[in-house]
Amino acid sequence: MADKQKDFFLTTGRRKEAIARVKFIPKGKGRILINGRDIASYFVTVDHQMQVKKPLLLADMIDSVDIKARVNGGGPSGQAGAVSLGISRALLEFNPELRSALRKENLLTRDPRAKERKKYGRKGARRRFQWTKR
Repeated sequence: MADKQKDFFLTTGRRKEAIARVKFIPKGKGRILINGRDIASYFVTVDHQMQVKKPLLLADMIDSVDIKARVNGGGPSGQAGAVSLGISRALLEFNPELRSALRKENLLTRDPRAKERKKYGRKGARRRFQWTKR
């Protein structure tokens, strides 16, 4: 049985309330599309753009692969983190030797922080209602 190279890799990344489905295409030209839009028009801040590109820069594949991501839920920071995790997982499927480099930069760890739930008798998660003496 011949060992066939995959045309693309599908992975999932999550952060906060955001979920990203990432399609990693190894034979590409360096295009990154998020929800059908270019990365610069989807993530307007440079910080979010760099967070998404960080795994590709680390693997030195920024100009040789295409990324197509579908993201929903959460805000821009959560979505950028979700896409970054999805890309990291896809890179790992493509080349398992990148594990130590990605792990060292903390790109394979899912950030477990989420919004704390509101409790009864409180204004928010921890904020109490204002106390009045009289």
